[in-house]
Amino acid sequence: MQQVTEIRWHARGGQGAVTAAKMTAEVALSQDKYFQAFPEYGPERSGAPIVAFTRISDEPIQIYSAIEHPDYVLVLDPTLLDTVDVTAGTGEGAVVIINSEEKAAALAARPEMAGKSVYTVPATRIALETIKRAIPNTPLIGALAKVSGIFPLEGVLDEVKTSLGKKFSDEVVNANLDAVRRGFEEVSGQ
Repeated sequence: MQQVTEIRWHARGGQGAVTAAKMTAEVALSQDKYFQAFPEYGPERSGAPIVAFTRISDEPIQIYSAIEHPDYVLVLDPTLLDTVDVTAGTGEGAVVIINSEEKAAALAARPEMAGKSVYTVPATRIALETIKRAIPNTPLIGALAKVSGIFPLEGVLDEVKTSLGKKFSDEVVNANLDAVRRGFEEVSGQ
């Protein structure tokens, strides 16, 4: 049976979840894996809750629906924990990585996190200190690389450099590389 890793990203519009889903897929491609990446949102305004998805596999992916039972859930905005069921459809052992200054154990104590592996990373603080904007996506990609082991940190750094290098200055690219590294280093579990 085909092994597909499914990742669901929860964020608010403007936080970079769609970019993170796509960038994660591009990292998978650079590692000779198959991928899908797509958002699920309508004409929401900036700040409205959105969801994005990434699938990664060693074989072609023949699934064409939204991800209902993710292996990994990344939460870019911790205020969503009180408004959206970010763990919907997750099974025992699913991994939840939350952008938060709180300790993972504190968030793991929430009833909806029972049976989940919970990790936190101060992604907004990292983003503010590195890229000077509250866009937590690249630190969370770094955290995902460390927690999941799906791809090496160097693969993520190469893709960030390639992807962002097409649109941004060296200064912005290097700041995002620092953000990825710090997300990788600063993620912690319960």
